[in-house]
Amino acid sequence: MPAFPRAVGAAMVTILALCSAPAVQAQPAPSAAPPPISTFFANTSFGGAKLSPDARHLAARSSAKGQREFLVVVDLQNNSGKIVASYNDADIGDFEWVNNERLLFNTREKNVGLGDSSKAPGLYAVDRDGGQIVQLAERTGGGMVAGGGPKTRRLLPWHTFMLRQAGAQDSDYVYVTSPVLDTKREVRYVDLLRVNTRTGASQATPRPGNAKSWLLDHKGEPRLASTSEDGRITLHYREPADGKWRALTSYDAYGDGRDAIVPVGFGHDGSLFVLARGGTAFTSLYAYDVAAGKLGAQPLLSAAGYDFDGSLVANRDKVLGVLFRTDAVSNEWFDPGMRTLQAAVDKQLAATINLLSVPAQADSPWVLVTSYSDRIPPRYTLYNRQTGQLNKVADTYPGIDPKRMGAQQFVRYKARDGLEIPALLTLPAGAKPAGLPLVVLVHGGPYVRGSSWGWHPHSQFLASRGYAVLEPEFRGSTGFGARHFQSGLKQWGLKMQDDLADGARWAIDKGLVDAKRICIAGASYGGYATLMGLVNDPGLYRCGINWAGVTDMGLLFDNGWSFSSDATDELKAYGLPRLLGDPVKDAERFKATSPIQQAARIERPLLLAYGGVDERVPINHGTKFREAVMRTNKDVEWVEYPEEGHGWALEKNNIDFFGRVEKFLDRHIGAGAAR
Repeated sequence: MPAFPRAVGAAMVTILALCSAPAVQAQPAPSAAPPPISTFFANTSFGGAKLSPDARHLAARSSAKGQREFLVVVDLQNNSGKIVASYNDADIGDFEWVNNERLLFNTREKNVGLGDSSKAPGLYAVDRDGGQIVQLAERTGGGMVAGGGPKTRRLLPWHTFMLRQAGAQDSDYVYVTSPVLDTKREVRYVDLLRVNTRTGASQATPRPGNAKSWLLDHKGEPRLASTSEDGRITLHYREPADGKWRALTSYDAYGDGRDAIVPVGFGHDGSLFVLARGGTAFTSLYAYDVAAGKLGAQPLLSAAGYDFDGSLVANRDKVLGVLFRTDAVSNEWFDPGMRTLQAAVDKQLAATINLLSVPAQADSPWVLVTSYSDRIPPRYTLYNRQTGQLNKVADTYPGIDPKRMGAQQFVRYKARDGLEIPALLTLPAGAKPAGLPLVVLVHGGPYVRGSSWGWHPHSQFLASRGYAVLEPEFRGSTGFGARHFQSGLKQWGLKMQDDLADGARWAIDKGLVDAKRICIAGASYGGYATLMGLVNDPGLYRCGINWAGVTDMGLLFDNGWSFSSDATDELKAYGLPRLLGDPVKDAERFKATSPIQQAARIERPLLLAYGGVDERVPINHGTKFREAVMRTNKDVEWVEYPEEGHGWALEKNNIDFFGRVEKFLDRHIGAGAAR
């Protein structure tokens, strides 16, 4: 049995077949040729599933080869199903149950890039049998008029979106959001609308100032909103008795986090669960007294060595536990019955970590299980708590053979100044863990958490081609305490960069990798770190792969009038100076750590890729750097995907790009380099 980290359709016919299939199926024997690139990066035919509040029906997004994605509902009592929504010119996007009889959903266009997209997601509702489908929001800005209610009515505007909170699920009403932009296209505030999914009638919830986010309580009613002004976040509480708002607490949005109170959800007694440091170095789950405006004296749940990162798991009766992440993602249950249920599921699905999703009604017979491991992509299974029956629903990556996937482990190594750096290490399946070529894969952000233990297409694709993959959680990454995060402030190209090189040298010292066959790669900040790795450590890295990467910190503050950036004025005024520094006061440091300014020092081979309509890292980051580096380095490969934004959305571009990655690595550190 594998050792796991300890963490505190196909067409409709295929969906129905999977619902009645056994939970465990034999895997094909491995073959010599590596899995095709499309196995990792092609569009998947299964887009997730959700149980109705009474768990008598299962809704799923699926498709068949060459078809648009549709919404199917399966009756779990007789295992019959029906496609309830499908379109010739759009794919089904997100979906959620409104109540036992009705669903809410939007659309997307999976074969259209960001630059070619001309329509919004829209918003629709439909009965579980496919009846009374109602369009609620526009897909264009044309002010369309539609039927669906007792009278002809005007649709909600195109900028109307699902809230992504399930709500009460006991009426025909849902809450949706509608952002309002200013002249600079920045969000001024976000309206919260209560919408009748049968008539389309809507009513706005009174806002506490320029609210940016909302949280519903256990009854599905608006209870908390947050505003962000002048670099400070304020939480506002709506009194149940009179509906009036009052400020609960306020803190610096870009401070050190010691005073931050991040809402997680409400308990059934009206208590508020939050994330806070509580005077310690790590974030924990606390109860917050909304009447007194006071944090609980002791945390409800902590994870040693990690910031708490998770969400509540609840039904209509009570909070049952949490879903949270340490080295991996798992459940922790407060409810004894759920602990018993978890043990029963784990006994039958012993090869995976199993996450339980509970329906709203406590007496419902089914739970939905999402299972995964380092070698097994997420797969969905139904478990009947009354009979113990397991019915497999679908695999997210059906072409993956777990026997041919690499083993992954969570490791920690010391940086040169003594700071402990967490990392994920993935080794090729069947390979001797010695003298391997290595890809140091750097996450974006950079002030976010990277990957956690589990199956991921990027690392497993590289491992399937024979490469060890190291993914460091360099200083500045979140999730590992205040010191780890704060050590990364203003350290772009400096100590953050050293952490990556120290990880590669750790792998060399362990005998895992060949010191002469190491490449650095990453997207966004990871692309910046790739370039600065080649500047700072040319003797360590043999090549670099940068996609959508930052090439100059100054460009994040001012990208020029002709290139759109989604960085807000507030971020530039309050966030970037604290995280990166001041472009005037720190001009010399910015120059010394600018890949554009230091381009002449990059002599190793490079693969560069950018999206033509990227507003996070506009394409002039790429074109300016390409112009600079190619003056002295001719071993540079460039690719532009004109319709793409910050990363690749289209299947064809993902497959094309990683085909280039495969050939590039083979030439410089792979089998081809030895020939």
